[in-house]
Amino acid sequence: MAFGTESVPKVDKICGPGNQYVTAAKMLAQNDSDAMVAIDMPAGPSEILVVADATSNPAYVASDLLSQAEHGPDSQAVLLAVDLSDAQMAAIEAEVDAQAARLPRVDIVRQSIPKGFCLRVPSMAEALVFSNAYAPEHLILQTDAAADYVKDIVNAGSVFVGHYSPESCGDYASGTNHTLPTYGYSRMYSGVNTATFLKHITSQELTRQGLANIAQTVMTLAEVEELEAHRNAVAIRLKDL
Repeated sequence: MAFGTESVPKVDKICGPGNQYVTAAKMLAQNDSDAMVAIDMPAGPSEILVVADATSNPAYVASDLLSQAEHGPDSQAVLLAVDLSDAQMAAIEAEVDAQAARLPRVDIVRQSIPKGFCLRVPSMAEALVFSNAYAPEHLILQTDAAADYVKDIVNAGSVFVGHYSPESCGDYASGTNHTLPTYGYSRMYSGVNTATFLKHITSQELTRQGLANIAQTVMTLAEVEELEAHRNAVAIRLKDL
């Protein structure tokens, strides 16, 4: 894709999900000046952050954590427990254990679950502060008031709002692209969307008066940078005005 073949023309941009090896290959191709190819974003090992409060269903929380854990041994599943009691935490842990035992990829889950963690926080506000700092690939808000918090999300690849919005639907059918930035890259990258396949060209046209209005500013800046040809390109026209 990056270099082309005799029968397949090279592409200008490579988009798509992958693991750590796919991401390494994409970034290697992007940095090769002979390839002259762009990539959508770094999208490596999958991760999920589930925010749960007392209104959450423990079975739903566990299922979402496991849906990421089964991706691979390097996946990370994180739970932010908002003011949950010991009993509520135990209910989620019991569901994780019971559901994991029934999975065909349970051996992978056993490797990835220890790479995640559970953090108990006293309020939703504190949970969102942590989430924005963590910048997850997938963020699930499992609370009755989920829609109220979307406006406070600054960094996330894709947000799943409410009890009936599992991450699985984002992967397959709910309409969003599931190629998303991981490892904190959602601070500076968006997930793949229609804008990913567009680029923008700027243009400018100055009238005689427009050039006269900004000529001195441009010439002064050029002089400061000691770029005399830049200054002259304006000055030579200014004489004719």
